[in-house]
Amino acid sequence: MTDWGAVIDATWPAAAVQQVGPWTLRSGAGGGNRVSAATANGPVRAQDISVAADAMRAAGQEALFMVRPGEDALDALLAEAGYIKRDETLIRACLTARLTADPVPPVTAFTVWPPLAAQRDIWASGGIGPARLAIMDRVQGPKTTIFGRIDDRPAGTLFVAIHDGIAMLHALEITQDHRRKGLARHLTRAAARWAQRQGADQFALLVTAANGGANALYAGLGLGEAARYHYRAAPQESL
Repeated sequence: MTDWGAVIDATWPAAAVQQVGPWTLRSGAGGGNRVSAATANGPVRAQDISVAADAMRAAGQEALFMVRPGEDALDALLAEAGYIKRDETLIRACLTARLTADPVPPVTAFTVWPPLAAQRDIWASGGIGPARLAIMDRVQGPKTTIFGRIDDRPAGTLFVAIHDGIAMLHALEITQDHRRKGLARHLTRAAARWAQRQGADQFALLVTAANGGANALYAGLGLGEAARYHYRAAPQESL
């Protein structure tokens, strides 16, 4: 069975990680939920929740927990403690070869590392700033970005990295003026082509369950749901 948590941690790593009781606590350095949420390493008691919450708040972060597949008991404990569910996320995956059969149009997608200033500008326009770019820099395994152009103009970008034979796409952003032109599809296929050259036989990405457009796109490409997870945060911190 695929350890999706390990793939996410390796391809989108936290700034720091520490073990506190039955928890793995992450320092996100402003990089968002995925690099800031606590995860359980085994059975958790009700009193363990406050230990993790206090440690996260002491570090200047919200008390945020990721609930992964099979952690129904943890989910129930957090719900009973008043933690609110948010951001249900799907892990979509398929064989890399499924995405590489169709060609990518010429002069549309370019493999680039480190990212260009134009890519950084595109990410910034979508709210992906320095803290998330720092996450990309921290990745230790094979990684790259794909830079997309339409009408000879910068139009999109993404980040992709590999862990244990699985490529995971992150931070896909298309400029507002160039959406609905097929670029997201082309960039995803280009990322899969790069991954295939690196020997990754599986390709995956993360998308919130509420993002209907993205889920339709990825399902159409053949990326099926492999797993899902969600977060729970204290009510005053989940607004």
